[in-house]
Amino acid sequence: MRATNHTAMFDEDGAIVRNTSRPKDAATLILVRRDAKAPRILMGRRHDSMAFHPGKYVFPGGRMDPCDQRIAAGGELKRAVMEKLARDISPSRARGLALAAVRETFEETGVLVGTRAQKAPHTRAAGWARFFAHGVVPELQHLEYIGRAITPPNRPRRFDARFFMADADAVALTLDHTGTDELLEACWVTFAEARALDLPTITRRMVAEAEARIGSSGAVHPVPFFYFRHGKAFMDLL
Repeated sequence: MRATNHTAMFDEDGAIVRNTSRPKDAATLILVRRDAKAPRILMGRRHDSMAFHPGKYVFPGGRMDPCDQRIAAGGELKRAVMEKLARDISPSRARGLALAAVRETFEETGVLVGTRAQKAPHTRAAGWARFFAHGVVPELQHLEYIGRAITPPNRPRRFDARFFMADADAVALTLDHTGTDELLEACWVTFAEARALDLPTITRRMVAEAEARIGSSGAVHPVPFFYFRHGKAFMDLL
């Protein structure tokens, strides 16, 4: 399926911008709480000084690190999730993306997705060492793969981002957290509140995707893939 809002890419002076830099692998996690009258999702506002989406509200996430592919987990991705995620990449890379989403959520919001463990794995990776120091091991079987988006070529940063979704019941621990260099203090907002925030276009679309999945529990959903080619926007279904 192709998107109907084809958009050419121009700079502020109206000139076509071409940035052919290779997008970096990245992952995002949408956590959903259901302990109130309306479901809520975890978001945070990016600092105004950031080059990528300054001042916008986003889900926690970021670049995949090489170490993410080597980290032990208490539970692995479900078979159906792995099959869709690894259609054009290796299973190791697919698994690393899921772990990157968990790690970035911890680093940016202080929320640890996983299970308590008496003995955590040893690692030299600083981010994961901090994660394991809280006595938690990541769990991947709770994650659903709900979207993919490649940043348009005219942006200062380019990512090939995979979006995951999980219920907040998968959270083992939430730390007191006052924000990071990227995200200001995280907050749980309803879908209606999220739609009223200043959101990047892809974040708005993934808010809608997450809400649709909650509203049709048990249904099988295709995974939307948003990308640009020759200055036009496309959407495929995976």
